[in-house]
Amino acid sequence: MTTVDVTLRDASDIALAAYADELAAEIAKTAQQYDLSGEFPHEHFELLRQRGALKLTLPQAQGGGGISLYQLLLFQERLARGSGSTALALGWHLMAFGYLSFDLKWQRPAFERLCQDVVQRGDLINVLVTEREAGNLLRGSKPTTVARRTEQGYLIQGRKAFCSAAPGLGQMIVYALVEDEGRVAEFLVPSSERVRVIENWNTIGMRSTGSHDIEFDQVRVPHDALLSYIDQGKSSSFTTGSRAFGLQISAVYLGIATAARDFALDFADRYHSHSLGGSILDAPQVQQKLGEIELLIGASKTQLYGLAERWERHDAIKHRLDNEVAITKQMVTKQAIRIVELAMGIVGGHALSKDLPLERYFRDVQCGRYNPPQDDMVLANLAKSATEKLRASRQAEPAAANQRPASASLPDAAAAGPVIAAALPVEAQETPLAALVD
Repeated sequence: MTTVDVTLRDASDIALAAYADELAAEIAKTAQQYDLSGEFPHEHFELLRQRGALKLTLPQAQGGGGISLYQLLLFQERLARGSGSTALALGWHLMAFGYLSFDLKWQRPAFERLCQDVVQRGDLINVLVTEREAGNLLRGSKPTTVARRTEQGYLIQGRKAFCSAAPGLGQMIVYALVEDEGRVAEFLVPSSERVRVIENWNTIGMRSTGSHDIEFDQVRVPHDALLSYIDQGKSSSFTTGSRAFGLQISAVYLGIATAARDFALDFADRYHSHSLGGSILDAPQVQQKLGEIELLIGASKTQLYGLAERWERHDAIKHRLDNEVAITKQMVTKQAIRIVELAMGIVGGHALSKDLPLERYFRDVQCGRYNPPQDDMVLANLAKSATEKLRASRQAEPAAANQRPASASLPDAAAAGPVIAAALPVEAQETPLAALVD
């Protein structure tokens, strides 16, 4: 029986998948090396730059690939099989342009200039929204990073944390408080000698994402570097469309889990047991674990890609799927962790060896718990939604009761005759009501 990947819908998806698989195979060759050293994989990003991966989510009119949300997930899932760190670091860049292409809140010339910088120079970008004191600014807190207006432009002073791909960034979209206005705004800040990477990313997993702190020391930018204001209670450039492009994070962890499955499957097929007289792949306990893995991968793909298709096809609900996006992120991430655990159970003690990639998959996949939205916020928001829905329904009950007829009995046929007749086909309009009820 031939296995068909049902996530590949057409020739375009198939071509994109083959492209991602080729890139994944290349970066996989040195993924272990970068994990051990914790260094940022400049080599990987030079390959991605040369092969056009940085342009995938840019609009076609600006020289980009113009891929859809669905295709972004497809690409990220497959690239992550080669290196979760590289895929996640690239993902922030691709995600940013996905959002900007979907719902642009900047002046268009600024966006077009940034696109040209990616196309012509290969600039890598990221959106810097987290500070150690203020947390994730997308949650509504005000940044401690400040922009002071001058005659020549703005001076940016502050420090951002967890800045993925920090050593490789050409430009940064920085959230800062405009000092004399008390408003938060997005600024475009190029890399310079006053933009300093503080190399403090030393973690158990995703070790080569380069997610260091970045310090801005009186960085001067022109007036038009202010891209847009962030108004309280309104969507920003990167919270629009139910934050659907954030699903690329889930795709990365699903890709890591799939790589773990593939390794365990190959290992079990090659590992022979004298007691079984053959491959351990046929052992009942291995088959049980493998069956559960396939169940979880299938469920994750159905949820992830199903939501992406729903989002793409129905414009009316694009901005109303916040809970569904958050649920999918949490469920797919948790299932990815479980898949890797099951894969390690198949491989046994060998799974702990640093000579094999499985222990890296195990460490990397744990990091999904800490990528936004985090579990506590998802659960809090879901609980809030359920509570608000209940209270809204209770408030509506008295009004509905006042509008309800005194009796719910069948209306008098004579009184209702004209209304009923208008709703019936012509041939039935002469039929007694009692006969229709029977």
